[in-house]
Parts: sequence; structure tokens; C-alpha cells
Amino acid sequence: MKTLTKEMQNAITPLMALDLLKEGNKRFVNNLKVNRNLLQQANETSDGQHPFAVMLSCIDSRTSAELIFDQGLGDIFSVRIAGNIINEDILGSMEFGCKVAGSKIIVVLGHTKCGAVKGACDHVEMGNLTALLSKIQPAVYDEKTETENRNSGNNEFVEKVATINVKRTVHAIIERSPILKEMIESGEIGIVGGIHDITTGHVTFFEDKIIITT
Repeated sequence: MKTLTKEMQNAITPLMALDLLKEGNKRFVNNLKVNRNLLQQANETSDGQHPFAVMLSCIDSRTSAELIFDQGLGDIFSVRIAGNIINEDILGSMEFGCKVAGSKIIVVLGHTKCGAVKGACDHVEMGNLTALLSKIQPAVYDEKTETENRNSGNNEFVEKVATINVKRTVHAIIERSPILKEMIESGEIGIVGGIHDITTGHVTFFEDKIIITT
């Protein structure tokens, strides 16, 4: 697998970028990892990097974007934080990845059995974690279909909240970053949410909410 160059990155459209991620996840699920010389890629990217995607995912040890999408060095800007929430620093990182470094798609990736989502469902308060979980709380309140056992013991409730949280984050990125909003509206980049099933490895993208115009 070739290391991405600026020319290769320029040739990738937002839709192509999504397809690259889908194909990579399919390889991961089927244990068909592409053979890469990572040391060679480290050398080839030493003078510059040209990732095609910006990935916002959870810190969960089972959700490494490079692994579950079978990507190599220099392919993905990986932003990781518990509960895949956003703040100004993360938005700034995304703006750098897309506006400055040329990435073509932003992916907000949640996952099943997320500890941060469970904590929000249980209204956990603990040190600095309290403020982080408060950013997930709106998704808890937005989930209206589960009327009983609205806590981490209800797996269906947890997964529904995780999905809502991802979709809320996608919209928040657009609302809070004029730079990224303009790039999305012009078709320079795309943005999409998804959920990674930590049991099967499969990533489901929310095709109904996808915002890709090219």
C-alpha cells in the first residue's frame, strides 16, 4: 500500500474517502489486513503528511481508527477523547486537518458499550470527568423511546444514546465551526457519523445523515 502524497490526497473526493474507510473496515472485519512497510511509511512521511480523513473517536482501547479501518502511517488524523465529544481544541484540530492539511472527510465515530456514555446515562460525577460527561448528557435527555431503566443497565438505552451523541456531535461541528461548515457546503469535505461494534469490528455509517456533496 502506497504512502499518501499531496497529489494522491488532492485526487481523493469526500465520497472516495468514505469508500476508502468502508473498504478498510471490511478488510479488518475479514482479517485481511493490507501488507504495509510501516518503517518505510515513517520515512516517506518524515517531510510531510497528507491524511485523507479526520477521525474523532473515543479513547476506548478497542477503537483505534488506524486498526479498524486498516490504514497506515500518514493516512488519518486521529482525534481521541472519551465519548467522542468536541470542544474548541478539537474543533481547531479538525480545522487544521481539513483547511490546512487537506483532509477530505470528517468522521465522528462512536462505539458500542461505551463507558463514557454509560457514565452519562448514570449521571456519574467524578472530578474532571463530570464536565466531560455533561457534554454527553443532552443525548441522554434526547433519547425518548426508553421510559424505564434509563441507566447503564439497559443496553438498548445505552446504544441509542451513543447514536444520538454521535449525530449531535456531527451537527455541533457544523454549527460551531464556520470554517468547516463552509468547506462542507462547498463540497470540499464531507462529514459523517458512525458506530463501531466492538464485538464484530463492523462500522455502521449513518447514511441518512451523511453530508457529502462530491
